Amino acid sequence: EALQFTVDDQAVAAFAGESVAAALFAAGQRELRESPRDSSPRGMFCMMGSCQECLVWVGLRQVPACQIPVTEGLIVQTLTFRRQHLD
Repeated sequence: EALQFTVDDQAVAAFAGESVAAALFAAGQRELRESPRDSSPRGMFCMMGSCQECLVWVGLRQVPACQIPVTEGLIVQTLTFRRQHLD
């Protein structure tokens, strides 16, 4: 089933049952945050929740995007986007 969710105020097409990380990768978005050490881009790596490279904000929680299933109307913010809009 096709659906839409929002990432950084942009609509993203996805399929029911896939993770936020998989949907973003399919949509061409590879960068989800910056390294706190050297500001290098970070994105999906292990795709099983161990590495924490794909952290995003969903509501009031920071969670690995690979562990969150896409749902219709889900609102996600990347760490970079959230930091830029809260400063």
